[in-house]
Amino acid sequence: MTERSALIQQVRLALRSMGTGVGRLNDVVGSFVDLKGADVEILDHIGFFGPVSPGELADAMHIHPATMTGILDRLEDGGWVLRERSPDDRRKVHVKALRTRGPELVRLYAPMNDSLNRICAELSEGQLRTVVEFLRSVSAAATDAATDLKRQND
Repeated sequence: MTERSALIQQVRLALRSMGTGVGRLNDVVGSFVDLKGADVEILDHIGFFGPVSPGELADAMHIHPATMTGILDRLEDGGWVLRERSPDDRRKVHVKALRTRGPELVRLYAPMNDSLNRICAELSEGQLRTVVEFLRSVSAAATDAATDLKRQND
């Protein structure tokens, strides 16, 4: 095995470990606020991308629409999201994140954010740009792979 292929293998292993660690963090954070790890991820998606229809959300998260309805019911009952009729078309519904409970999540994620700030402080601007580009590319590749697998399963 060449040094390059060994490094690429280390990248793959590090990404797997990171995915597991982030999933575990989401599960633990969720347990403090009576959410499941997947609920936290969906809530993050809604908060990041703004109001979104339940169907678009189900597609983006690769979750069956009926399952998404149950998750949104749970998030709405917990005061995390609000379903609203679209002002343009009253037949459409959009889901938006409510900011009232956001401080709870900010507090729970604060130690991780502090750690990220310390890690990033040690990197140059050029290194940070490389990390951002790499992570965006990995995220896009993961999204594409999930979409392709979902198509094969449909």
